[in-house]
Amino acid sequence: MKPHGIGVVGCGMIAEYHTKAINEIEGARVVAAFSRNPANGAKIAGIAATKGDCRIYDDIDAMLAHPGLDVVCICTPSGAHLDPAVKAAKAGKHVVVEKPLEITLSRCDAIIKACDDSGVRLCTIFPSRFTPANQQLKHAIDSGRFGRLTLGDTHVKWWRTQAYYDSGGWRGTWDLDGGGALMNQAIHNVDLLAWLMGEVASVQAITATLVHERIEVEDTAVAAIRFRNGALGVIEAATSAFPGLLKRTEIHGEHGSARVEQDDLTLWTFATPATEDAAIQARLAVATGFNAGSSDPRGITHAGHRDQLADFLHAIDTGTAPLVDGREGRRSVEIIRAIYRSAQTGRAVELPLRDD
Repeated sequence: MKPHGIGVVGCGMIAEYHTKAINEIEGARVVAAFSRNPANGAKIAGIAATKGDCRIYDDIDAMLAHPGLDVVCICTPSGAHLDPAVKAAKAGKHVVVEKPLEITLSRCDAIIKACDDSGVRLCTIFPSRFTPANQQLKHAIDSGRFGRLTLGDTHVKWWRTQAYYDSGGWRGTWDLDGGGALMNQAIHNVDLLAWLMGEVASVQAITATLVHERIEVEDTAVAAIRFRNGALGVIEAATSAFPGLLKRTEIHGEHGSARVEQDDLTLWTFATPATEDAAIQARLAVATGFNAGSSDPRGITHAGHRDQLADFLHAIDTGTAPLVDGREGRRSVEIIRAIYRSAQTGRAVELPLRDD
């Protein structure tokens, strides 16, 4: 791995995970961060200190001019990704954007265009693609073990307290959160489902706010999906399901079925067994052992961030494509925007969306 100096924009909770992940990548370190909150900036500097000094800036342009900086991680609230991402791209920095890429397609497109115009790389953080179980599942689909895909479902039945939404003025707002349980929490599984099953042709959805007060967005959502390959599917998303369950993805086809619960392979069965199936199950069916964000936003690991950031830095070094570039990141936003439109109109919505 070539040396990379990385900057972090926004020093809230998710920036801690980025910094811890970068600490574990050989040749990479956080050298600078931008924050309007001195205490948050000091926390990031403290985490980064295990690999060297990290200067905290209160001016983003000054941070982008930091010596040796070549990659920037955008860790601001979802609806505040556009401006710093474009600034970083125009400054010639490769750009990492925490999910979602942005909260509307036009804003996603503006980030993609800025990176294209500046000749820099762009990726959107979706670490679920990098877990061994999901990698194995993708390989099995691509190699034809399922035959024709018939059903693809994903379920994120999580719990968030009212205090969670009250803790930040941006949470639960359309302008900065961009949506609720779908856009903030379940978007990882929306991305995962489309990556596994293929492009979405149409959605039909219902959303509701059933438990939480003082929020503008949904805490409960159900969507029926038709994929372009003819398969059907369901997306369930909630922050209203006490006490919060492990997320689950199920893939079914004419020749097999599989289930990944959190990061564990809990179902792996095919009409024609392969000699390696028993070893795959033994290796990937280990119990997760923690709530993995189902009831606590901090109940996640930074391992997926580490693996994805390492993939992105490798792509920069080698001139290859990262697993999740900006256009891949845009896809989940389009699906969720279509779900919201369907819920608002009561009608099925076809993709691609003609307008945003």
